[in-house]
Amino acid sequence: MTDLSATLRVSEIFYSLQGESTRAGLPTVFVRLTGCPLRCVWCDTGYAFSGGETMTLGAILAEAAQPGLSTMTRHVCVTGGEPLAQKACLPLLTALCDAGHAVSLETSGALDIGAVDPRVSRVMDLKAPGSGEADRNRWDNLALLNANDEIKIVLADEADYAWAKSVLTERRLARICPVLLSPVAGQLAPKLLAEWVLRDRLPVRVQLQLHKLIWGAERGR
Repeated sequence: MTDLSATLRVSEIFYSLQGESTRAGLPTVFVRLTGCPLRCVWCDTGYAFSGGETMTLGAILAEAAQPGLSTMTRHVCVTGGEPLAQKACLPLLTALCDAGHAVSLETSGALDIGAVDPRVSRVMDLKAPGSGEADRNRWDNLALLNANDEIKIVLADEADYAWAKSVLTERRLARICPVLLSPVAGQLAPKLLAEWVLRDRLPVRVQLQLHKLIWGAERGR
């Protein structure tokens, strides 16, 4: 049984629409954990690098299940920062699954994902060169992914796209799980990315950040 007295540093817990992944548009409870060992140049959640509140797993579960958050949805997304940077993230994921939630994890892919509860859908980044963190990609993680998971690559420019196209082909990513390409907001025009993908007939999904299209820089709640 999971020890619900274990603690995590939590940046925020809120209820909104999922803005990314194949679950985009679904009402979701977000548990954003504090801290990240990476510093992607285009990161839009730098406020989660520090601060936050120390909470027990029991308190997090209660917050995620309170009326007004999860009464209309089973979906919970654990994100960051980098959630796996905190050891107690693993038991949190298991506890959320045990509570009946449909759980997804957003991870940078720089840390080992092998111990994540198999009921969790892992949305794993591959860092393109434009992120400044491409050397942090943990390529061994690819062998741990399955069809219930997703690979996300955020692209800042055409050089990033060429890199993603090469990795997609050489490592046969589309045979592992869905692959999603995202343009850096304000840097790479979505129309350009769409044209490149159609031109090259890539087996990927182009995704925009739905929450930013709806609410702009603010997070919807």
